[in-house]
Amino acid sequence: MGLKSNWNALQLRAIRQWYLGRAIRRRGQVVPVRPQTSLIQPHSLLCFVTLRNERVRLPFFLDYYRQMGIDHFLVVDNNSGDGSDEYLKRQDDVSLWRTKTSYKAARFGMDWINWLLFRYGSGHWCLTVDPDEFLVFPHCDTRPLQALTHWMKTSGQRSFPAMLLDVYPKGRIGDEPYHEGQNPLETARYFDPANYMIHKNGRFGNLWIQGGPRARSFFASTPELAPALNKIPLIHWQRRYCYISSTHMALPRSLNLVYDEDGGERTSGALLHAKFLSTFIEKSSEEMERGEHYANSQEYRAYNASLQDDLVLLTPESRAYEDWRQLEELGLISQGNWV
Repeated sequence: MGLKSNWNALQLRAIRQWYLGRAIRRRGQVVPVRPQTSLIQPHSLLCFVTLRNERVRLPFFLDYYRQMGIDHFLVVDNNSGDGSDEYLKRQDDVSLWRTKTSYKAARFGMDWINWLLFRYGSGHWCLTVDPDEFLVFPHCDTRPLQALTHWMKTSGQRSFPAMLLDVYPKGRIGDEPYHEGQNPLETARYFDPANYMIHKNGRFGNLWIQGGPRARSFFASTPELAPALNKIPLIHWQRRYCYISSTHMALPRSLNLVYDEDGGERTSGALLHAKFLSTFIEKSSEEMERGEHYANSQEYRAYNASLQDDLVLLTPESRAYEDWRQLEELGLISQGNWV
């Protein structure tokens, strides 16, 4: 290892320690509402979530991941006013914390999540997702998440990548109302099969992916500002780990090396991103006014401006989602060595 590589490794170690220290110092911002972490067993699969006003999504979200094999949910409620916290308090497999502090000042919730991961995640496979993200992986229709994590552990893989795949409705976003408990894919099942840009982050080692309907519809004139679609949502967690930028990248750097640079393919999945439901119209206005998201809610400002024009995201190239095999045929996920 050369001098430059040694210096970069030292810098990344300092960054990781700083972010961990930051999360630990802010642990008092998340106040226990109904902690049930005594129910977590040594081999429990854990799911970590930050949310605000997502009551209508919660029944399907929780059931989806329960059926996949998640044993316990650790949730930070960011001062919801729609009854999300009351609903979560009634769930026997949910530990709930609440905070009234700034989402933006907490690095868009990652300080809170890093603290919970540090405190409760060590030694567990930990899935970190938003309430509008639904993991799909090879054979997920016949094999539980435990089958994937067991294979990964025996193969020496500590982290699992999943491309964020935006799904959207056939018509205008508000045309078909979304109902509590409903599968979001019933109203938003189309996606872009191509139109993605990928480059490597030399410092952190992760791939950076942009494109899809958000890039072409909301950031057409500034595609470099389009949201990142690369995520590493599933990690066999250790106390020295931390997320740096949402779940786009983590430290140590080796957690980001989830692709094969020698021409092969490693196992990967997708996060079906069901943001564009009828509830999104009201939410985009609220989040734009709050200004609590990245770059002063620049993304939500772009959404809100376009939504005023009765935007339709569907194009002739759009595909209707079928299953994980379809995504593999399109090159969006891979079985890799797991067959």
